[in-house]
Amino acid sequence: MKECVTLNQRNVIWLRLSGICGIITPIVIFTFILLAIAYSPQFSWTENALSDLGIQEGATAILFNSGLMIGGILALIFASGIFIFLKDRLLGRIGALLFALDALALVAIGVFPESVKPMHYQASVAFFVLFPISMSVICATFLLMDKVKIGLFTLLAAMIAVVVWILQFTTHFAHGVAIPEAISAISALMWSVVLGFMMLRQASHSNK
Repeated sequence: MKECVTLNQRNVIWLRLSGICGIITPIVIFTFILLAIAYSPQFSWTENALSDLGIQEGATAILFNSGLMIGGILALIFASGIFIFLKDRLLGRIGALLFALDALALVAIGVFPESVKPMHYQASVAFFVLFPISMSVICATFLLMDKVKIGLFTLLAAMIAVVVWILQFTTHFAHGVAIPEAISAISALMWSVVLGFMMLRQASHSNK
């Protein structure tokens, strides 16, 4: 009995930590990306890919690549908390595992910049593909748990991440892919913030 209580307390602590990571991950990633852009006056949202920042000389590449690696590690901690939040449901575990792999892909984008082929391309494709897949699985889990609002919000985030790439490949609304990359990433990071706050709220209620 005592061991069970200790485990629950650890889960509450880890849920709170992972929730905080979910909230600050977008802040870290976008701060580093915007700083990298600030050091790169030649960067164009319509002509470049965000990954182009990772191969420029000086502070630009350091800021961009380190930002993705730090953000990916924070997202990985956040993903571990999803296991607890989804109450160990099998479908939830699969979704959380896919999201953890997505976080690792983000780290890999920073570790293997654009000049490192084909690893960078593989990591980038994995990141943008795994996110909507993991969201679809997590969405189904939320709906099975009768958490309809967060389930639909999760589905919306997944749809945005998919539709923006469909539009890019069919209409080519930008020569570069920085805009669809940013929109897809924003949908993921907004979801991260919302779920992060929900984790903190659940951790607080568990302590009462």
